[in-house]
Amino acid sequence: MPIRNRFAARLSDHAAWRRDFHAHPELGFECHRTAAIVAEKLRAFGCDTVVEGIGVTGVVGLIHGRNGPGRCIGLRADMDALPMHEATGLPYASTVPGRMHGCGHDGHMVMLLAAAEYLCETRAFDGTVAVIFQPAEEGGGGAKVMCDAGLMDRFAITEVYGLHNRPGHPLGEFNIRAGAFYAAVDEFRLVVEGKGGHAAKPDQTIDPVVVASHLIVALQSVAARNTDPTQNIVLSVCGVDTSSHAHNVIPARVALVGTIRTHDAGVRDLAEARLRALADGTARAFGAVAEVEFLRGYPVMVNHAAHTDYARAVALDVSGQCIEAGFNMGGEDFAYMLEERPGAYIVLGAGDGPGLHHPQYDFNDEVIPYGASWYVGVVEARLG
Repeated sequence: MPIRNRFAARLSDHAAWRRDFHAHPELGFECHRTAAIVAEKLRAFGCDTVVEGIGVTGVVGLIHGRNGPGRCIGLRADMDALPMHEATGLPYASTVPGRMHGCGHDGHMVMLLAAAEYLCETRAFDGTVAVIFQPAEEGGGGAKVMCDAGLMDRFAITEVYGLHNRPGHPLGEFNIRAGAFYAAVDEFRLVVEGKGGHAAKPDQTIDPVVVASHLIVALQSVAARNTDPTQNIVLSVCGVDTSSHAHNVIPARVALVGTIRTHDAGVRDLAEARLRALADGTARAFGAVAEVEFLRGYPVMVNHAAHTDYARAVALDVSGQCIEAGFNMGGEDFAYMLEERPGAYIVLGAGDGPGLHHPQYDFNDEVIPYGASWYVGVVEARLG
Protein backbone atom coordinates (compact mmCIF):
# COMPACT_ATOMS: atom_id res chain seq x y z
CA MET A 1 0.00 0.00 0.00
CA PRO A 2 2.65 2.60 -1.02
CA ILE A 3 1.84 6.02 -2.46
CA ARG A 4 -0.89 5.50 -5.04
CA ASN A 5 0.34 6.13 -8.57
CA ARG A 6 -2.88 8.00 -9.20
CA PHE A 7 -1.94 10.74 -6.73
CA ALA A 8 1.58 11.12 -8.07
CA ALA A 9 0.22 11.39 -11.62
CA ARG A 10 -2.41 13.97 -10.63
CA LEU A 11 -0.10 16.11 -8.51
CA SER A 12 -0.14 19.10 -10.85
CA ASP A 13 -3.96 19.17 -10.78
CA HIS A 14 -4.08 18.79 -7.02
CA ALA A 15 -1.45 21.51 -6.58
CA ALA A 16 -3.61 23.84 -8.68
CA TRP A 17 -6.59 23.19 -6.38
CA ARG A 18 -4.41 23.88 -3.37
CA ARG A 19 -3.02 27.11 -4.75
CA ASP A 20 -6.48 28.41 -5.52
CA PHE A 21 -7.51 27.81 -1.91
CA HIS A 22 -4.26 29.44 -0.79
CA ALA A 23 -4.93 32.60 -2.80
CA HIS A 24 -8.42 32.98 -1.32
CA PRO A 25 -8.14 32.36 2.44
CA GLU A 26 -11.18 32.61 4.69
CA LEU A 27 -11.31 32.82 8.48
CA GLY A 28 -13.19 30.97 11.18
CA PHE A 29 -16.72 30.00 10.25
CA GLU A 30 -16.77 32.39 7.25
CA CYS A 31 -15.45 29.74 4.85
CA HIS A 32 -18.24 30.33 2.33
CA ARG A 33 -16.25 30.29 -0.93
CA THR A 34 -14.07 27.45 0.31
CA ALA A 35 -17.01 25.30 1.39
CA ALA A 36 -18.86 25.93 -1.87
CA ILE A 37 -15.87 24.72 -3.91
CA VAL A 38 -15.45 21.67 -1.68
CA ALA A 39 -19.13 20.76 -2.06
CA GLU A 40 -19.02 21.29 -5.83
CA LYS A 41 -16.03 19.00 -6.19
CA LEU A 42 -17.55 16.29 -3.98
CA ARG A 43 -20.68 16.27 -6.12
CA ALA A 44 -18.61 16.16 -9.30
CA PHE A 45 -16.65 13.20 -7.92
CA GLY A 46 -19.90 11.28 -7.41
CA CYS A 47 -20.33 11.33 -3.64
CA ASP A 48 -23.61 9.64 -2.77
CA THR A 49 -24.59 12.47 -0.43
CA VAL A 50 -23.19 15.96 0.10
CA VAL A 51 -24.47 18.02 3.02
CA GLU A 52 -23.52 21.66 3.53
CA GLY A 53 -23.99 24.02 6.46
CA ILE A 54 -23.11 21.65 9.30
CA GLY A 55 -21.48 23.81 11.92
CA VAL A 56 -22.20 26.97 9.88
CA THR A 57 -19.99 26.23 6.85
CA GLY A 58 -18.94 22.63 7.43
CA VAL A 59 -19.35 20.13 4.58
CA VAL A 60 -19.77 16.35 4.74
CA GLY A 61 -19.67 13.98 1.79
CA LEU A 62 -20.75 10.34 2.04
CA ILE A 63 -19.22 7.68 -0.17
CA HIS A 64 -20.74 4.20 -0.12
CA GLY A 65 -18.62 1.13 -0.80
CA ARG A 66 -19.16 -1.70 -3.27
CA ASN A 67 -21.96 -3.27 -1.23
CA GLY A 68 -23.79 -0.09 -0.32
CA PRO A 69 -24.09 1.65 3.06
CA GLY A 70 -22.64 0.03 6.15
CA ARG A 71 -20.33 0.89 9.00
CA CYS A 72 -19.11 4.47 8.58
CA ILE A 73 -15.71 5.95 9.31
CA GLY A 74 -14.95 9.67 9.22
CA LEU A 75 -11.96 11.45 7.68
CA ARG A 76 -11.51 15.10 8.63
CA ALA A 77 -9.73 18.10 7.11
CA ASP A 78 -9.79 21.70 8.37
CA MET A 79 -10.56 24.63 6.04
CA ASP A 80 -9.87 27.96 7.74
CA ALA A 81 -6.89 30.30 7.40
CA LEU A 82 -5.12 32.59 9.87
CA PRO A 83 -5.52 36.34 10.50
CA MET A 84 -1.93 37.19 9.49
CA HIS A 85 -0.12 38.89 6.62
CA GLU A 86 1.60 36.69 4.06
CA ALA A 87 5.19 37.42 3.10
CA THR A 88 5.94 34.64 0.60
CA GLY A 89 5.81 36.72 -2.58
CA LEU A 90 4.44 33.68 -4.41
CA PRO A 91 2.32 34.04 -7.57
CA TYR A 92 -0.57 32.44 -5.70
CA ALA A 93 -0.07 34.37 -2.44
CA SER A 94 -3.11 35.52 -0.50
CA THR A 95 -5.25 38.04 -2.34
CA VAL A 96 -6.81 39.16 0.94
CA PRO A 97 -4.69 41.45 3.13
CA GLY A 98 -4.39 40.20 6.70
CA ARG A 99 -5.42 36.64 5.85
CA MET A 100 -3.16 33.71 5.05
CA HIS A 101 -3.20 29.94 4.85
CA GLY A 102 -0.27 29.81 7.24
CA CYS A 103 -0.97 26.39 8.72
CA GLY A 104 -1.50 24.23 5.65
CA HIS A 105 -5.25 23.78 5.84
CA ASP A 106 -5.33 24.47 2.10
CA GLY A 107 -3.19 21.35 1.65
CA HIS A 108 -5.21 19.32 4.15
CA MET A 109 -8.36 19.98 2.15
CA VAL A 110 -6.75 18.92 -1.11
CA MET A 111 -5.36 15.68 0.35
CA LEU A 112 -8.84 14.73 1.50
CA LEU A 113 -10.46 15.87 -1.76
CA ALA A 114 -7.98 13.76 -3.74
CA ALA A 115 -8.76 10.77 -1.52
CA ALA A 116 -12.51 11.36 -1.91
CA GLU A 117 -12.26 11.41 -5.71
CA TYR A 118 -10.27 8.16 -5.67
CA LEU A 119 -12.69 6.45 -3.27
CA CYS A 120 -15.68 7.51 -5.39
CA GLU A 121 -14.08 5.86 -8.41
CA THR A 122 -12.77 2.66 -6.82
CA ARG A 123 -15.34 1.87 -4.09
CA ALA A 124 -12.89 -0.85 -2.92
CA PHE A 125 -14.32 -1.03 0.58
CA ASP A 126 -17.42 -2.21 2.43
CA GLY A 127 -19.40 0.42 4.28
CA THR A 128 -19.41 4.19 4.13
CA VAL A 129 -16.81 6.93 4.30
CA ALA A 130 -17.73 10.38 5.61
CA VAL A 131 -15.30 13.03 4.37
CA ILE A 132 -15.57 15.94 6.82
CA PHE A 133 -14.47 19.47 5.92
CA GLN A 134 -14.45 21.58 9.06
CA PRO A 135 -14.29 25.36 9.52
CA ALA A 136 -12.85 27.29 12.45
CA GLU A 137 -10.05 25.10 13.72
CA GLU A 138 -7.88 28.13 14.43
CA GLY A 139 -9.52 29.14 17.68
CA GLY A 140 -13.20 28.83 16.82
CA GLY A 141 -13.75 25.26 17.93
CA GLY A 142 -15.41 24.27 14.68
CA ALA A 143 -15.04 20.58 15.50
CA LYS A 144 -17.15 21.03 18.62
CA VAL A 145 -19.75 23.06 16.72
CA MET A 146 -20.04 20.32 14.10
CA CYS A 147 -20.30 17.64 16.79
CA ASP A 148 -22.93 19.68 18.65
CA ALA A 149 -24.85 19.88 15.36
CA GLY A 150 -25.09 16.08 15.40
CA LEU A 151 -22.24 15.17 13.06
CA MET A 152 -21.45 11.77 14.55
CA ASP A 153 -25.00 10.54 15.10
CA ARG A 154 -26.46 11.98 11.91
CA PHE A 155 -24.01 10.07 9.73
CA ALA A 156 -23.58 7.09 12.08
CA ILE A 157 -19.81 7.61 12.23
CA THR A 158 -18.14 4.89 14.30
CA GLU A 159 -14.52 6.07 14.21
CA VAL A 160 -12.72 9.16 12.95
CA TYR A 161 -9.23 10.08 11.69
CA GLY A 162 -7.35 13.32 11.05
CA LEU A 163 -3.99 14.46 9.69
CA HIS A 164 -1.74 17.55 9.91
CA ASN A 165 1.39 18.51 7.99
CA ARG A 166 4.59 19.41 9.86
CA PRO A 167 7.45 21.39 8.29
CA GLY A 168 10.90 20.60 9.61
CA HIS A 169 10.34 16.83 9.54
CA PRO A 170 11.47 14.70 6.58
CA LEU A 171 9.04 14.60 3.68
CA GLY A 172 6.73 11.61 4.07
CA GLU A 173 7.74 10.79 7.65
CA PHE A 174 4.64 10.17 9.75
CA ASN A 175 4.54 10.85 13.52
CA ILE A 176 1.96 9.51 15.96
CA ARG A 177 1.51 8.54 19.59
CA ALA A 178 -1.27 6.83 21.54
CA GLY A 179 -2.94 8.61 24.45
CA ALA A 180 -2.53 12.30 25.16
CA PHE A 181 -0.95 13.97 22.13
CA TYR A 182 -1.86 17.66 21.73
CA ALA A 183 -2.37 19.80 24.84
CA ALA A 184 -5.40 21.40 26.40
CA VAL A 185 -5.24 25.11 25.60
CA ASP A 186 -6.49 27.64 28.16
CA GLU A 187 -6.17 31.42 28.21
CA PHE A 188 -6.13 33.90 31.06
CA ARG A 189 -6.44 37.63 31.52
CA LEU A 190 -5.33 38.92 34.90
CA VAL A 191 -6.05 42.56 35.82
CA VAL A 192 -4.31 44.20 38.78
CA GLU A 193 -6.08 47.28 40.12
CA GLY A 194 -3.94 49.62 42.22
CA LYS A 195 -3.78 53.36 42.73
CA GLY A 196 -2.06 55.51 40.16
CA GLY A 197 -0.07 58.64 40.66
CA HIS A 198 3.13 60.56 39.99
CA ALA A 199 6.22 58.44 39.42
CA ALA A 200 8.18 60.74 41.77
CA LYS A 201 5.79 59.99 44.62
CA PRO A 202 5.42 56.18 44.61
CA ASP A 203 4.62 56.19 48.32
CA GLN A 204 1.29 57.80 47.48
CA THR A 205 0.35 55.03 45.05
CA ILE A 206 -0.35 51.33 45.03
CA ASP A 207 1.83 50.43 42.09
CA PRO A 208 0.20 47.70 39.96
CA VAL A 209 3.36 47.41 37.84
CA VAL A 210 5.26 46.13 40.86
CA VAL A 211 2.45 43.73 41.68
CA ALA A 212 2.33 42.48 38.08
CA SER A 213 6.10 42.03 38.08
CA HIS A 214 5.95 39.85 41.18
CA LEU A 215 3.09 37.88 39.65
CA ILE A 216 4.95 37.19 36.39
CA VAL A 217 7.72 35.56 38.42
CA ALA A 218 5.41 33.87 40.94
CA LEU A 219 3.32 32.24 38.24
CA GLN A 220 6.34 30.24 37.10
CA SER A 221 6.16 28.38 40.42
CA VAL A 222 2.98 26.67 39.18
CA ALA A 223 5.08 24.55 36.83
CA ALA A 224 8.29 24.53 38.88
CA ARG A 225 6.92 23.87 42.38
CA ASN A 226 3.23 22.90 42.25
CA THR A 227 3.09 20.37 39.41
CA ASP A 228 4.34 16.79 39.46
CA PRO A 229 7.61 17.08 37.47
CA THR A 230 6.66 14.05 35.39
CA GLN A 231 3.66 15.94 34.01
CA ASN A 232 3.68 18.42 31.11
CA ILE A 233 2.72 22.04 31.61
CA VAL A 234 3.52 25.38 30.01
CA LEU A 235 2.40 28.63 31.63
CA SER A 236 3.36 31.67 29.60
CA VAL A 237 2.61 35.32 30.27
CA CYS A 238 2.49 36.70 26.76
CA GLY A 239 1.45 40.30 27.19
CA VAL A 240 1.57 43.21 29.65
CA ASP A 241 -0.67 46.23 29.17
CA THR A 242 -0.96 49.35 31.33
CA SER A 243 -3.41 52.23 31.28
CA SER A 244 -0.52 54.66 30.74
CA HIS A 245 2.69 54.63 28.74
CA ALA A 246 4.13 57.88 30.07
CA HIS A 247 7.58 57.74 31.67
CA ASN A 248 6.45 59.67 34.74
CA VAL A 249 3.05 58.16 35.51
CA ILE A 250 2.36 55.13 37.67
CA PRO A 251 -0.77 53.59 36.16
CA ALA A 252 -3.84 52.55 38.09
CA ARG A 253 -4.09 49.16 36.46
CA VAL A 254 -2.04 46.55 34.64
CA ALA A 255 -3.37 43.60 32.62
CA LEU A 256 -1.48 40.37 32.01
CA VAL A 257 -2.54 37.91 29.32
CA GLY A 258 -1.22 34.44 28.70
CA THR A 259 -1.84 30.78 28.09
CA ILE A 260 -1.61 27.50 29.98
CA ARG A 261 -1.02 24.20 28.16
CA THR A 262 -1.44 20.83 29.88
CA HIS A 263 -1.87 17.14 29.04
CA ASP A 264 -3.68 16.04 32.20
CA ALA A 265 -7.10 17.09 33.53
CA GLY A 266 -5.88 17.20 37.12
CA VAL A 267 -2.92 19.40 36.21
CA ARG A 268 -5.26 21.63 34.24
CA ASP A 269 -7.46 22.16 37.32
CA LEU A 270 -4.42 22.69 39.54
CA ALA A 271 -3.00 25.35 37.22
CA GLU A 272 -6.22 27.34 37.22
CA ALA A 273 -6.55 27.12 41.01
CA ARG A 274 -2.95 28.21 41.61
CA LEU A 275 -3.25 31.05 39.11
CA ARG A 276 -6.24 32.43 40.98
CA ALA A 277 -4.65 31.96 44.41
CA LEU A 278 -1.37 33.60 43.43
CA ALA A 279 -3.13 36.52 41.78
CA ASP A 280 -5.32 37.17 44.81
CA GLY A 281 -2.62 36.65 47.44
CA THR A 282 0.07 38.68 45.70
CA ALA A 283 -2.26 41.58 44.99
CA ARG A 284 -3.57 41.69 48.57
CA ALA A 285 -0.02 41.65 49.94
CA PHE A 286 0.59 44.99 48.20
CA GLY A 287 -2.84 46.45 48.92
CA ALA A 288 -4.06 45.94 45.38
CA VAL A 289 -6.90 43.87 43.89
CA ALA A 290 -6.61 41.24 41.16
CA GLU A 291 -9.35 39.94 38.90
CA VAL A 292 -8.84 36.76 36.88
CA GLU A 293 -10.66 35.77 33.71
CA PHE A 294 -9.86 32.15 32.84
CA LEU A 295 -11.07 30.82 29.50
CA ARG A 296 -10.95 27.08 28.95
CA GLY A 297 -10.22 26.24 25.35
CA TYR A 298 -9.63 23.01 23.47
CA PRO A 299 -9.32 19.89 25.64
CA VAL A 300 -6.42 17.46 25.56
CA MET A 301 -6.42 15.56 22.27
CA VAL A 302 -6.24 11.86 23.10
CA ASN A 303 -5.53 9.22 20.47
CA HIS A 304 -7.23 5.87 21.08
CA ALA A 305 -4.69 3.07 21.38
CA ALA A 306 -6.11 0.53 18.90
CA HIS A 307 -6.86 3.19 16.29
CA THR A 308 -3.39 4.64 16.69
CA ASP A 309 -2.07 1.21 15.75
CA TYR A 310 -4.31 1.15 12.67
CA ALA A 311 -3.14 4.61 11.61
CA ARG A 312 0.52 3.72 12.20
CA ALA A 313 0.30 0.53 10.16
CA VAL A 314 -1.13 2.39 7.18
CA ALA A 315 1.54 5.10 7.49
CA LEU A 316 4.27 2.48 7.41
CA ASP A 317 2.72 0.94 4.31
CA VAL A 318 2.55 4.33 2.58
CA SER A 319 6.05 5.65 3.24
CA GLY A 320 7.90 3.16 5.42
CA GLN A 321 8.45 5.98 7.92
CA CYS A 322 6.38 6.35 11.08
CA ILE A 323 8.08 7.37 14.31
CA GLU A 324 6.84 7.73 17.87
CA ALA A 325 5.81 11.35 18.33
CA GLY A 326 6.54 13.34 21.45
CA PHE A 327 3.96 15.36 23.34
CA ASN A 328 2.83 18.46 21.47
CA MET A 329 2.02 21.59 23.51
CA GLY A 330 -0.02 23.02 20.65
CA GLY A 331 -3.80 22.75 20.60
CA GLU A 332 -6.02 20.91 18.13
CA ASP A 333 -9.81 20.93 18.14
CA PHE A 334 -9.95 17.47 16.58
CA ALA A 335 -9.87 16.61 20.30
CA TYR A 336 -13.64 17.17 20.36
CA MET A 337 -14.21 14.57 17.65
CA LEU A 338 -12.02 12.07 19.51
CA GLU A 339 -14.15 12.67 22.61
CA GLU A 340 -17.21 11.68 20.59
CA ARG A 341 -15.76 8.68 18.75
CA PRO A 342 -12.61 6.55 18.87
CA GLY A 343 -9.96 7.35 16.33
CA ALA A 344 -6.51 8.83 15.83
CA TYR A 345 -4.68 11.90 14.59
CA ILE A 346 -1.38 11.66 12.75
CA VAL A 347 1.29 14.18 11.72
CA LEU A 348 2.99 14.08 8.31
CA GLY A 349 6.46 15.50 7.66
CA ALA A 350 6.55 18.20 4.99
CA GLY A 351 10.30 18.64 4.55
CA ASP A 352 12.34 21.78 5.10
CA GLY A 353 10.89 25.27 5.10
CA PRO A 354 9.41 27.96 7.34
CA GLY A 355 7.29 26.62 10.19
CA LEU A 356 3.57 26.74 10.72
CA HIS A 357 2.08 30.20 11.40
CA HIS A 358 5.14 31.88 9.87
CA PRO A 359 4.47 34.65 7.30
CA GLN A 360 6.72 32.88 4.77
CA TYR A 361 5.22 29.41 5.26
CA ASP A 362 3.81 27.61 2.23
CA PHE A 363 2.38 24.09 2.16
CA ASN A 364 4.68 21.70 0.27
CA ASP A 365 2.62 20.22 -2.56
CA GLU A 366 4.89 17.15 -2.61
CA VAL A 367 3.11 16.10 0.60
CA ILE A 368 -0.24 15.62 -1.15
CA PRO A 369 0.34 12.06 -2.49
CA TYR A 370 1.45 10.87 0.97
CA GLY A 371 -1.56 12.29 2.78
CA ALA A 372 -4.10 11.23 0.16
CA SER A 373 -2.64 7.72 0.11
CA TRP A 374 -2.85 7.54 3.90
CA TYR A 375 -6.51 8.57 3.92
CA VAL A 376 -7.34 5.92 1.30
CA GLY A 377 -5.26 3.33 3.11
CA VAL A 378 -7.13 3.90 6.35
CA VAL A 379 -10.45 3.37 4.58
CA GLU A 380 -9.36 0.19 2.84
CA ALA A 381 -7.74 -1.17 5.99
CA ARG A 382 -10.71 -0.45 8.26
CA LEU A 383 -13.48 -1.20 5.77
CA GLY A 384 -11.69 -3.85 3.70
